[in-house]
Amino acid sequence: MKKLLFASIATLLSVAVNADVCIKNGETIAFMGDSITQQGGTSAAGYVNLVIKGLEIAGVKAKKIPAGVSGNKSNNMLGRLDKAVIARKPQWMTFSCGVNDVWHGENGVPLEKYKENVTKIFDKCDAAGIKVIVLTATMIGENPENPNNKKLAAYNEWLRAEAKKRNLRLADLNADMQAMLAEIRKTDKSRGNKITRDGVHMAYKGNCMMAWGVLKAMGVEESMKDAIFAEFNKTPEAYEVFVKISANERTKLSNEAKAADKTFKEYVREKLLK
Repeated sequence: MKKLLFASIATLLSVAVNADVCIKNGETIAFMGDSITQQGGTSAAGYVNLVIKGLEIAGVKAKKIPAGVSGNKSNNMLGRLDKAVIARKPQWMTFSCGVNDVWHGENGVPLEKYKENVTKIFDKCDAAGIKVIVLTATMIGENPENPNNKKLAAYNEWLRAEAKKRNLRLADLNADMQAMLAEIRKTDKSRGNKITRDGVHMAYKGNCMMAWGVLKAMGVEESMKDAIFAEFNKTPEAYEVFVKISANERTKLSNEAKAADKTFKEYVREKLLK
């Protein structure tokens, strides 16, 4: 009886906490994008997988359709939308596009053509009954004043306006990224990238930033952030640790790993964490 009572209370609490989450149990989310999204779905600590994990912590079990392809621009995404997303019948699609349209320069997509392509993507999703969550394009280099980011601003302004016009949920990741970098640089004056690996593709901090921005757009409560990030921080593959060792040290560790019936990586990881 007590177990049933506790289970009922837990269910009611879960429903109360997640009343505003737009994703429901069992629903499928397609993640449309470029290499940032592709990598976000291949690494356990990528933003796509963190979104799925964050939803689960919030009490929602969702399925993912990875639909990020390296180098893609708006024209490429429009061209493969039917096969990559619509034919697979998800209830939702997150849409991240704009970095390559700008970054590729003369081989990119001008703003007016970008608007045309994205309008068609949104229209096709709407006709198929797929609800879109719009992600503003993240920065191209961690300097908001560089020419690419100045050019990208117009693409993002259009995305914000189009999301509002269509009443689509919006994750303003570009604004989140700029705010995060500004906060970091208040105390960290060192050179180098802070939340990306190369100025564009996300490191762990950037993936967490993107995931939380998407989760907020999905309606996950701010009160759940600490619990969600605590679980994010347990995710394997968040960081790589590089240590230079001699050939003799490598051989010694390799022999020890074999004796322990472990792979080299497993053994070194265990040694590192002791």
